[in-house]
Amino acid sequence: MRTHHVIHALPGRTRLKLNTDVTPELIEAIYRGIPGVYSASYTTETRSLLVHHDPLLHPNHLTKVLPTKGLNSRTHKEELLLTLGAFAIDLLFPSKSFVGLKALIRPGALASLYASTPILSNGTKGLIEARKPNADTLSTTAILASLLKGSPQSALVILFMSTLSEMITDHTAQRTSRYVRDMMNLDVPYVWKVNERGNEEKVSIHDVKCGDQIAVFEGEKISADGVVETGYASIDESSITGEYVPKDVTIGEPVYAGTILKSGNIRLTVDKVGADTAVSQIVQLIEDAQTKKAPIQTHADQLSERLVPVSFGLAAMIYLVTGSWERVLNMLVIDFVCGIKLSTATAISASIGKAARQGALIKGGEFVEKLASIDTTILDKTGTITRGKPVVKKVIPYNGYSERELLRYVASAEEHSSHPIAEAMVNLAREWKLDIPEHDHDQLQQIVGHGVKATVSEKTVLVGNKKLLLREKVEANGLKFVDKLSKSGNTVYVALDGQVAGVIVIDDAIRTGMKRTVNQLRRQGVDEVVMVTGDREHIAKDVHHELQLDAYYAEVLPHEKADYVRRYKKGGHSVMMVGDGINDAPALAYADVGVTLGGKRTDIAVEASDVVLTSDNPILLSDVIHLSKRTMQTIHQNFTITIAINSAAILLGAFGTIAPIVGAAIHNAATIGVVLNSTKLLLKEERGQWEEPLPSSTTYLVDSA
Repeated sequence: MRTHHVIHALPGRTRLKLNTDVTPELIEAIYRGIPGVYSASYTTETRSLLVHHDPLLHPNHLTKVLPTKGLNSRTHKEELLLTLGAFAIDLLFPSKSFVGLKALIRPGALASLYASTPILSNGTKGLIEARKPNADTLSTTAILASLLKGSPQSALVILFMSTLSEMITDHTAQRTSRYVRDMMNLDVPYVWKVNERGNEEKVSIHDVKCGDQIAVFEGEKISADGVVETGYASIDESSITGEYVPKDVTIGEPVYAGTILKSGNIRLTVDKVGADTAVSQIVQLIEDAQTKKAPIQTHADQLSERLVPVSFGLAAMIYLVTGSWERVLNMLVIDFVCGIKLSTATAISASIGKAARQGALIKGGEFVEKLASIDTTILDKTGTITRGKPVVKKVIPYNGYSERELLRYVASAEEHSSHPIAEAMVNLAREWKLDIPEHDHDQLQQIVGHGVKATVSEKTVLVGNKKLLLREKVEANGLKFVDKLSKSGNTVYVALDGQVAGVIVIDDAIRTGMKRTVNQLRRQGVDEVVMVTGDREHIAKDVHHELQLDAYYAEVLPHEKADYVRRYKKGGHSVMMVGDGINDAPALAYADVGVTLGGKRTDIAVEASDVVLTSDNPILLSDVIHLSKRTMQTIHQNFTITIAINSAAILLGAFGTIAPIVGAAIHNAATIGVVLNSTKLLLKEERGQWEEPLPSSTTYLVDSA
């Protein structure tokens, strides 16, 4: 049977799965001693080892040099079968007359001891090495006491049910690991690299580097991040964004490793490979998140540690008062530790895994807990509330020109510009299928901070802001007219031969679903939804009115966004900041929870944030808050169930009302119950299940779609 194997690997980075009772410190020391290994980090929660190493070191070599001494080769399934086997032996060879040390030589007792080896080992180690009892120390004492009393059945009930609860906990962690493994499994042993002659040749993925051009055909998985150079394709990006509707891409658009080309063929220029790809960064975030405990997890662990001595104290007190070993055994087989600790870890793990599948990467359990208490959300405008891609809202001609004629001149002057606003105007001209006239490139002037001046069809064309027209001494009466239109958005002024020809109003469209998101945030208990933006007052006011936000702040400088976050936090609010750009990074870092949204997010913003939304769908903001609230409700529910059931069992056991085997069954059944309660977070939940009508006294806008 495998005791260790590769979960996933990239050049220079491998994660291994270990089933071991060796201490994390020793595991890391052993691996760091291997030539070519730079670092090794073991995660107890996921029982995995992350190794950074020389790219020339093959991952399989790491499995071959693993130590075998001390490795626990039993799976949970094997432990359960061993326990059932011990039950069978005890039934076949009963001898209830034996108690004390003689009882340990019974066939059933010997089988029970063998099946209990892992718990006995961990319980003894905790007492000797850490110099304090742990949950396994309590179980060890209960198992040995049951065997000495001549009751292997009680010992086996403890073993069977504790193994079953751990099995469920591990299964939950493995669900997240499977999702990570599926993402990382590029399953592309070779790629079609375009050589210097322009031909495609089959090469290993390890032979591809940045700047190379590769071809991807229908049905293939993309092996590197890059930009489309030729072709058109429909791509399934669900592994990264959680969105299952294929995305259409064409020349100049980015594509990502791990996504699948559903139809079409493309050639792309590689800009990121291996561990630098977007999917690798996502995996790194998920794996790191599994190692970062929420405060409530730490509290659960500390509470569990404090309750172990309490259980021993209760057992001693019961013996002094009653002198009954059976009642003492009840105090040892019933505890609060397992239920609280396992169910909390399971809930946090399930929550992070569920969020990742939806396209929300939460960087640790701490932020699951903080998201549940958010009462204020601050939204950046450009690229967060809006799509971050300008579109033409209106074409308003003047002085007798038509819309189409005005746009033809503008498109000609701006055709070769890379400015987003220029691209929006040229794209509209192409959509309208206008015949764009050629212009004299020698006569084209780019006037920094103002716009462009060009000669098109023997006319002097000015396209830019008002300063450009004033600079070129354009006729004043026309300027007064178009000034009245400048408050309807970002306005581009156009003049032909010294006369105002009209204006083009540019708009950065609000994301689809943003109105609904604001409504849902309020349903999730967010009291204030506000916007901060560097845009002008009238533009911010329009967005504020359309979304019916609680407040807005316009013409805010980048460093001032962080000041607004601090101001709300100082007022006692729990703040979630949502942004996507470099100028949002300070505010994201200062917020209780910083969130980056969408495909245009910058690396700096991702680094500064606590939650990364890989999709452009803003409804994920309310989804992660809803999931976090469910998680915390589940954890508190589990605390209540564990304490209530085990307290009742302890009381019954203290009075001798129930036998130890019944006490063990109640305790472990409660543990399994709360662990299963935590796994419900993994179940698919339709939004209709939790979206309720808004209060009748409140009126909010909803998307027309």
